[in-house]
Amino acid sequence: MIRFEPITPDNWRLPLQVSPEQKSHVAGRADLLARAYAYRDFRSRALLICEDETPVGLILYYDGWDRDCYVLSELFIDARYQGKGYGRAATALALEQMRADGRYGKVVLCYIEENDAAKTLYESFGFVETDRDGDEISMELAL
Repeated sequence: MIRFEPITPDNWRLPLQVSPEQKSHVAGRADLLARAYAYRDFRSRALLICEDETPVGLILYYDGWDRDCYVLSELFIDARYQGKGYGRAATALALEQMRADGRYGKVVLCYIEENDAAKTLYESFGFVETDRDGDEISMELAL
């Protein structure tokens, strides 16, 4: 069972990382934490993705008040745990939390064009492409 756990002084240094070939597709742990801090005034939620007591990845989302939406900024599953459905479960849980929060009626995100796994995952939830800027593809989902 997937659950989220807040990032704390006790767990922020966990050695979670994607495979070397995926590093150009997602931010690393330090970048995710820096972004969470930068967006702290936008209710940023930097969370560990845990399967029972095992941390398997990280997720970050925050309020995009200027666009009247939630921004799903970062999601990654550690290379050791990929291919087991954790990304799907974490996305579903984040969307459930956003719906329960009810502040906004949509979620936006972007991914790097070569990241076919991200595209497939997000499209399976109903996200649709809204824009392209170089190799960054923006998507949106109505909640």
